Amino acid sequence: MPTKSKTPAPVTADQSVSDAFATIMRHNFDYLLTWEEAARSWDDIEGVHQFRVTLRRMRSALSLFRNAIPKSTRKYWSDELRWVAGELGMARDLDVFISEGLSAVAEDLPLSGSESLLRLAEARRAEVYAQQVRAMLDSDRYRRFRDEFAVWFERKEWEKADPSKKESKALSTNLIPFSRELMDKQERKVLAVGSHVDRYAAEEMHSLRIQCKKLRYSAEFFSPLFMGMDAFIGHMKGLQDLLGLMNDVAVMKLLLDDLLKDETNHESLVYAGGLIGWRTCDYHHMLNRFDSFWEDFIEAKHPWWKKSALVRAET
Repeated sequence: MPTKSKTPAPVTADQSVSDAFATIMRHNFDYLLTWEEAARSWDDIEGVHQFRVTLRRMRSALSLFRNAIPKSTRKYWSDELRWVAGELGMARDLDVFISEGLSAVAEDLPLSGSESLLRLAEARRAEVYAQQVRAMLDSDRYRRFRDEFAVWFERKEWEKADPSKKESKALSTNLIPFSRELMDKQERKVLAVGSHVDRYAAEEMHSLRIQCKKLRYSAEFFSPLFMGMDAFIGHMKGLQDLLGLMNDVAVMKLLLDDLLKDETNHESLVYAGGLIGWRTCDYHHMLNRFDSFWEDFIEAKHPWWKKSALVRAET
């Protein structure tokens, strides 16, 4: 079984944007392939989880580097990555529900019905792994993606995709100024969404979650360049945990709707209602800490602008 790794792509301060983008894609694609076989089974739920997270990280890279990578080539690969990740979505939701959602309240929720609900979830998971996950991994479309995507980034095909003058300039520029501008721009997006967010509006909070994820990924991509990025990411933890719990509750509701659409067992239905109520209560308790999480984030120092934080730029 592969081991989880938080090692970032080995970008360096002397690279061009084009070279750095290829490095990020190669690093993550290689990591993706190490989890391909494990993703076929729920024996270790990290298989699908790591596979899906890595796909999302590469899609975020395509989005974050959009000022350099021509849309004509970027959109195709973004769509392919989204398709692969989409085929894993239900499997991941069921893995989380079974291993975390049910077990998180098993000792505290004074209702019967958990065992019957677990049986339903496990049966549905077996179907999903067979009909979606393994079917996707064995498909011609996935094999083409795996083979052609590797060629795309190894040959830096985006340089041949008729980039505009602005894109050509961005591709050839040094990574340090590009990364600084990108980090600033992405942080401004988080601030624009979060500063006046209605914390009770699901759509607004979802937008904040997406922008926070992109900022987190960009910080990870450029962490080899600047000392202090780990501390910056740490200042985002409370906010991301809150937004993650919000998403978990929303996903659980949709998942239970699917699992129970033909269910007549009264205990299962009552337990599902209690489970949603319990997790929703957890979320609202955590939501009360939004202001402190937000303050922690906005007070974080920006290591990408501190000269003393440069790791390799001046060596």
